[in-house]
Amino acid sequence: MEKFAIILAGGVGYNFWPRSREKRPKHLLKFFDNKSLLQLTLERISDIFPKENVYIITNRLQKMAIKEQLPEIPVENIIDEPFAKKTAASIALANAIIEKRAGEAVTTVLPCDHVINDNENYKKALLESLEYAEHHYGLVTIGIKPTFPAVDYGYIQFDETEVSNLHKVLTFAEKPTEGTAERFVESGDFLWNSGIFTWRTGVIKNEIKTHMTDLYHASDEIFEVVGEPEFDTVLTSVYSRLKSTSIDYGILESSEHVFVVEGLFDWTDIDDLDDLKQFIKPDNENNFYEGNVYLDKVKDSYIYAPNKYTAIIGLENITLVDTQDALLVCHSDKIDNIGLIIDHLRLNDKKHLL
Repeated sequence: MEKFAIILAGGVGYNFWPRSREKRPKHLLKFFDNKSLLQLTLERISDIFPKENVYIITNRLQKMAIKEQLPEIPVENIIDEPFAKKTAASIALANAIIEKRAGEAVTTVLPCDHVINDNENYKKALLESLEYAEHHYGLVTIGIKPTFPAVDYGYIQFDETEVSNLHKVLTFAEKPTEGTAERFVESGDFLWNSGIFTWRTGVIKNEIKTHMTDLYHASDEIFEVVGEPEFDTVLTSVYSRLKSTSIDYGILESSEHVFVVEGLFDWTDIDDLDDLKQFIKPDNENNFYEGNVYLDKVKDSYIYAPNKYTAIIGLENITLVDTQDALLVCHSDKIDNIGLIIDHLRLNDKKHLL
């Protein structure tokens, strides 16, 4: 049975503004070894999935940049959604295309913004997921053993009475409070939800039919026109009618056929600057910086200033991000307010800064 990978790469990551923009989002920024998060995602799976069996689901603003970064992926495998409708629609779209091409196949869905350094154990978990999904009716996810009570990750509770590395999923829990996260970690039967899923095309299609009837009919419409001249027109029409729903909420939380493989590898979902800091060596005053920077009596700060010589004196706990056309300076405790900046730019017709 053929194996396919679906990489979801349509977000922006405004928590990294002004570095992350609609046309050059977080997953296309080169944080590590002069490679983007998207390039690293593809690199990790290159031994498992041939390039012609990798599909990238993105949007029309990012498609050209992705083509440039991933020239080894066939152009027809880079699929741009007409509207952002969250992961359920993205997965149904990719599933219809793969089903039309290959019939029953095994597919793995991968986010594009993870940092994983232990590639061997990563591949081991991925292959175990593929093996189970190919021979059983099931939706398989990979969970990560928590190393601290994270409040920004989702959690998966599993049946710990099973002795194998593959467990029946009992419940999903969205981002918890700090106290709840501590209880999850202490209990020993919760894993972080990595957002990596594996199933057969027919299995996920049937689960969509059971739990998201409108999406099932929409995917059937898409299936009929895959490879046809009217594909883009039909896709736009279908997407205009869809609700924005995540695959977790729409399918996984309701299905009785979800299983989890425990991934024994280090894993970080790069969501904001705090996640990025763990990969940058701080100076003696706990400052994280990139660029030609002079600091005097500065503590506990993050500075990204690659474009010009930057001198900072006598400040603590600040975040400074300098790009060619925008500068962000804020108290690091207020970094979550970036959303207010994005709203301001939209309302004041400054779309060139988004």
